[in-house]
Amino acid sequence: MSLSPEQIKRYKRQTVLKEIGPKGQEKISASKVLIIGVGGIGSPAAMYLAAAGVGTIGLADGDKIDISNLQRQIIHSTDDIGRLKTASAKERIAAINPQVNVQTHDVWVDASNIGEIIIAYDFIIDATDNFVAKFLINDACVCAQKPFSHGGVMAFQAQTLTCVPGTTCYRCIFSDPPPLGLMPTCAEMGVLGSVVGILGAIQATEALKYLADIKDLLINCLLIFDAKTMHFRKVYFNRNPRCAACGK
Repeated sequence: MSLSPEQIKRYKRQTVLKEIGPKGQEKISASKVLIIGVGGIGSPAAMYLAAAGVGTIGLADGDKIDISNLQRQIIHSTDDIGRLKTASAKERIAAINPQVNVQTHDVWVDASNIGEIIIAYDFIIDATDNFVAKFLINDACVCAQKPFSHGGVMAFQAQTLTCVPGTTCYRCIFSDPPPLGLMPTCAEMGVLGSVVGILGAIQATEALKYLADIKDLLINCLLIFDAKTMHFRKVYFNRNPRCAACGK
């Protein structure tokens, strides 16, 4: 596909980058990205992907907006309380960039539906807030050979990993979910809203880099940052040949 005159104007600051250019933008505009979880992490990820011109953005979430969400879920507003998060986010994306096609999946993603949901997308963003969902997304994406970005946050700290077929997956690093009740939830521990914003922006950046064929993705390593001290570090991992998801 070639860019329209309007797209050339809209994405000018992006296409001037030699790593992207018109060809990279064409790839981005022809791509499909699924965001699982339209909350704190998914909100900034969706907004940046929409602004960047991703052709189709899928939103998967069965939850409705509560007033306690608004401290960090910036794609929603006070007037949206009680609405489905997918419906609210779809409207906001349309306001940012009406050229983006938004597909909503108004369900809780689980083992019975994740396979058919992810199959149509080129890249998956895990923006969920619980371990069971994260292992489910990892295993489904590995099985379907889908590249994805893992993200997790608690209080001031966050971590993210990008997995493409053949690289270290989430289960290579963390073999199994922790027992229920062992780890505090986000509601119990709390979270600084801007931290999920940083994480969502990083995950959106990884998706755009992948779509535009830009190298240096966060593969085979976990990026960990502490917003309280502003300390960022990368921890590198080898792929586990005995991994239950991607191993032999």
